[in-house]
Amino acid sequence: MDVWSKARVLIRTKNEWRRKASDRRLVESLARERETLLGDASAGKGVLHAREPWWRGDLQTVKGFLSNWVHLMLVAVPLGIIAGALKWSSVYVFCLNFLALIPLALLLGDVTEDLALRYGSVIGGLINATFGNIVEIILSIAALFHELYGVVAASLLGSILSNLLLVTGCSFFFGGLYNKTQKFNPTGTQASSSLLFLAALAFLIPTGAGLMFSPEKPDYDTDKMVLRISRGTAVVLLLCYGCYLGFQLGTHVDLFQDDANNGSSGNGRHGGNGGSSGSSGGDCEITGGCGSSDLDAGEAYVSPHWNEPQLSLTTSVLLLTAITLTVAVASEYLTASLEQFSKRSGLGEAFLGTIVLPIAGNACEHMTAVIVATKNKMDLSMGVAIGSSIQVALFAVPLAVVVGWISGHPFSLSFDPFSAMALMLSVAQVNFVTAGATSNWLLGVQLMVLFALLSLAYYFK
Repeated sequence: MDVWSKARVLIRTKNEWRRKASDRRLVESLARERETLLGDASAGKGVLHAREPWWRGDLQTVKGFLSNWVHLMLVAVPLGIIAGALKWSSVYVFCLNFLALIPLALLLGDVTEDLALRYGSVIGGLINATFGNIVEIILSIAALFHELYGVVAASLLGSILSNLLLVTGCSFFFGGLYNKTQKFNPTGTQASSSLLFLAALAFLIPTGAGLMFSPEKPDYDTDKMVLRISRGTAVVLLLCYGCYLGFQLGTHVDLFQDDANNGSSGNGRHGGNGGSSGSSGGDCEITGGCGSSDLDAGEAYVSPHWNEPQLSLTTSVLLLTAITLTVAVASEYLTASLEQFSKRSGLGEAFLGTIVLPIAGNACEHMTAVIVATKNKMDLSMGVAIGSSIQVALFAVPLAVVVGWISGHPFSLSFDPFSAMALMLSVAQVNFVTAGATSNWLLGVQLMVLFALLSLAYYFK
C-alpha cells in the first residue's frame, strides 16, 4: 500500500463509522415500526412486536464508537492501571498509560458531542467547552499535585503549539491535497487569532517581570512578585474566556458558522472551541460530506435525525463519568512515572511535556480537524484547531494557576524565555498564514516545519 493509500485509510475515522451506524439504526428502526404497524401477518392475530430496549440501542451506538481501529489501543487502559498499581518499571507505566490516553480522548469526544446534541447550541457549547480539553486539564493538575511545575507549563504550552502548528498544519496540508485551495471565514479567524496573541502577551508579562524587574529592596522576593502577577493575570484571562464564550455562543454565533456547507458549524466535541452554531450538530454534521455508507441500494436512506443524540441521557452521563475517572487515574500514573522515565530514556522533561504528552491529549482534535479539512469544511477545521488552542490558553493555563493558588502549589506563568519566544513565534506564524483567509498544502508544510524545528530544539534542550 503506497503512502497516499495509507493516508486515505487513516482519514476514515470515527465520523464515517458513526454515520454508517446511525443509518443502519434508522433502517432497522423503520423496519421495526413498519412491522409494529402491520402486526404479525403470519399469525393473523395482529400481535405487535415489542420495541427494543433502550439499552440495546445504546449498546449498538457504543459499538459504533468503538469500530475505529484506534480504539484497539484501549487494551492499554487496564494494563497501564495495573502497571501503575503494581509499581512496574517506569518505562512500562509511562508507555502504557500514554497509549491509553489516546483512545480515551477519542471516546470522550464521541460521548461529549452526543451529550451536547441534547441541549442545543448554548448549553451544548458549554458542555463542549468544559470537556473539550479535559485530558490536558487532568494531566496538568496531576503534574501540579506532584509539584512538577515545569511539566505543567510544558504540557500546556505544548498543547497550544501542537494545536496551532501540527493540527492546523496537517489540516492545511491534507485539505490542500484534496481541494487545492480552500477558503475560510476571515472575521471569525481574526477574532480567534487576536485572542491567541493576547494570551501570548499575557504569558510574557509575568515572564518579563521576573527577568527584568529589579527589586528596590534587597530582601524583596522576586518569585512572590511574579506569583502575584501570575494569579492576577490568571483571573483576568478566565474572565476573558467567559467573554469569548459569550461572543462565540451568544452574540456572534454567525461568525463561527460554516456557511459554505449549508450553515453547518457545530463540531460537537469542539463546539466550545469555535464551531458551535444553532444546530450544534457535532461530528454528525461533519459526516455530511462523507462518502456513501455500505448499506444496500434499497437501504441507502439518509437519516433526517442523524444529528440527534444516539445515546440515552443515563448512558451518556455514566460513560462520561467513567471515562473521566479513568483518564484521571491514567494521568496520575503517567505523571508519577515521568521523572523516572525521563532519566531512564534520556528524554528531557521539557521534550516529554511539550511534544510527547500533547499528542495524546490532542488526538481527537487532530483527527477531526484533518477529516473536515479534506471535506472542504475549513471554517469547522479552523474552529477545532485554533479554538482548542484558545481553550488551553485562556482556560486551562489560568485554571492551573488558580488550582495551585487554592491548593497551596506556587505555580506561576513565569515560563522559561525559550518557551515564551516559541509561543510568540508560533502565534505570529499562524497569523501570517491565515491572514489571506485561504489555505493550501504549502502553508500546511510551513506550519509543520516550524513544529518540527521546535521539537528538535526541545529534544536537545
